[in-house]
Amino acid sequence: MNPRILVLTLSTFAFGSTAFIFAGVLETMAHDLGVSTPVAGQLQTSYVVVSALFGPPLAFLLGRADRKVVLTFALGCGALANLACAAAPGFQSLLVLRTLVGLAAAIAGPAASVAAAALVPPERRGSAAAMVMGGMTMAFVVGIPLGSFVGAHFGWRATFILAGALTAIAFAGVVALMPSVRPPPPSAAGRIALSPLLPLYGATFLSFAANMTVNLFIAPVVRVGAGVTGAGVGLFQMVIGLGSIVGLSLGGRAGDRGEGREWLVLCFLGQLLAMSLHVAATSHLTPPGLPSQVLVALAIFTASTSLFSLMPVLSSRIIHTSNGAPLAMAVNGSVNSMGQALGSAVGGFALASVGVPGIPLSAILISVSGLALTALFIPRRTSPAPVGPP
Repeated sequence: MNPRILVLTLSTFAFGSTAFIFAGVLETMAHDLGVSTPVAGQLQTSYVVVSALFGPPLAFLLGRADRKVVLTFALGCGALANLACAAAPGFQSLLVLRTLVGLAAAIAGPAASVAAAALVPPERRGSAAAMVMGGMTMAFVVGIPLGSFVGAHFGWRATFILAGALTAIAFAGVVALMPSVRPPPPSAAGRIALSPLLPLYGATFLSFAANMTVNLFIAPVVRVGAGVTGAGVGLFQMVIGLGSIVGLSLGGRAGDRGEGREWLVLCFLGQLLAMSLHVAATSHLTPPGLPSQVLVALAIFTASTSLFSLMPVLSSRIIHTSNGAPLAMAVNGSVNSMGQALGSAVGGFALASVGVPGIPLSAILISVSGLALTALFIPRRTSPAPVGPP
């Protein structure tokens, strides 16, 4: 295992855990803060909207900076902001602090992706992207379920202390092990051809919107669909991690091969299947107990596998098309965040107006849109191309 890529994985693990660290105790946290569950869910919306809005301009401003310096700054700020979240006196202050964490994530994400592309040969970009994204896998296998366990036993504020600790560990790892990484030349870092990237950004946006519609509200989905609450939600969150391991393994190899439209269509079809299973479970179309629990677990696994199979392919295509421009990856991070924001907003609206079954129904509509866009506008495949000097 390449230790230089491993420390980049630590940063995505930290911010991946931070993003959803409170999801398993969302309903309890909402009660303590005196707001409804859909309103509390907007703590995630603020996080991702700030990441989306500030990611590209920050990437432009920091385009010539050493990626190690950028990452250490973002991780240090993220650790401090997470600890401040634990001490927030109310919902409004917590909302503000979550935007600061989102700002740190907006800086860290593109820096890690561009550094990974520069540290490996061109033919290994898909695998490198998959490994860095594996930090999100670790987040769902370890970080987020651990947050649910800690929150259930020590209170929701403890989840933010955990997030701060994970970010601090990543900070130490980057400082100790990551080498200096210079970005591409100014011509590549400062300008990107937008038109060939738009369909890829659209697929990123819609895939994350569909998944996060369900993932942010995983506690009520699991409660209604599987009859499980509290720390037990963490077990279902671990299924997300298991699916992402499978997905990243498949997607990393597909990215190395230069896969395109057919692979992405298959991933969106997997999302549609997963959301349909969620609808069946939350509508009580299966007997309660073990059958419904298995159905929910299968839905979560399928959705996660599909999303994480798609991510390395899209990242590899974006890096290839833009010649590894940091701004291109920052824009991808932004549309990723905007997709999460749409998902959290749509999921909250569906929960408030229709009830829990409306959450996966909304995700189905978003997945259909992603499938249509991918089938009509994304090319079939490409071949690897260099990304700056290693």
